[in-house]
Amino acid sequence: MSQTTCGGDRNRFNRRAALATMGAGFGLAFGAAPAQGHAKRAPVLPEDEGFMRLAIAEAAKGDFPFGAVIVRDGKVVATGRNLGVTNNDPTAHGEMVAIRRFVADNPAKDLKGATLYTSGEPCPMCMGAIVWCGLGRVVYAASIAQLETRIGQIMITSKAVAQAAPFETVEITGGVLATEALALFDKKSGR
Repeated sequence: MSQTTCGGDRNRFNRRAALATMGAGFGLAFGAAPAQGHAKRAPVLPEDEGFMRLAIAEAAKGDFPFGAVIVRDGKVVATGRNLGVTNNDPTAHGEMVAIRRFVADNPAKDLKGATLYTSGEPCPMCMGAIVWCGLGRVVYAASIAQLETRIGQIMITSKAVAQAAPFETVEITGGVLATEALALFDKKSGR
């Protein structure tokens, strides 16, 4: 287990995270039901469309049309776009790039409670990072099911990942400007 998690002190082992992870693994190995996390369905807020337009603009510049914007106290604090091909890094999804950019200049603990806007519902890797960072809310445009009609997807929803994390609560809002986000795939493929 890594000693650095997004919400933890870089020089201190995060015992709570380690125990939660090990406990979940042991429980599942011995047939126990997994602990339920806290994924809350959240309504669309008035500012969501404007911030989603910024995420979609980032997506339009990505190697694949995925972009993300992190917002704290009504201000954009980091942006990211898919750079998987450019960086030769299959983990360089828009959400991961935005998180990495934020923590390059700020304490990771400052992500706690922030909102991440993303043009596509976060994959399990990205949603796992979102949970570990303590981001309080995720707003996405196109759902995993919608994205799967354009590009291969691991068919695990962001809600399923959040519910598997009993130590964190994440509000999730989906479908904001989904048509516009999906149109980027049509432009990239020439449909």
